[in-house]
Amino acid sequence: MSTPVSSIRNLGPAVQAACDKAGIHSAEELRALGADETYARLLKSGTRPHFIGYYVLVMGLQGRPWNDCKGKEKAALRERFDALKAKTLTKQVKATNELEMMLDKIGVIEKRNA
Repeated sequence: MSTPVSSIRNLGPAVQAACDKAGIHSAEELRALGADETYARLLKSGTRPHFIGYYVLVMGLQGRPWNDCKGKEKAALRERFDALKAKTLTKQVKATNELEMMLDKIGVIEKRNA
């Protein structure tokens, strides 16, 4: 039996819906993935990056209130978030560009002007 993502502290129906869209359907699956992999999957599925959403997820997985993150810990999480966002979104842009190049090459779409 699985428990809903929204059973994790700080995570409500909006996070549950975003996780469902990203293919994460239980609290157990989210815990096994961890905060970084979960957030990367959320970004890949179309969730807009937002630092507060990221650290709310991290705090929730630690069983802590969302606003418990302060000072050096928050600064370190910001660095992790920025690196995760850059890595995940750069890969998406590259994949999109490669797909567009292939579609253009076979004549399916017109090349966009940069």
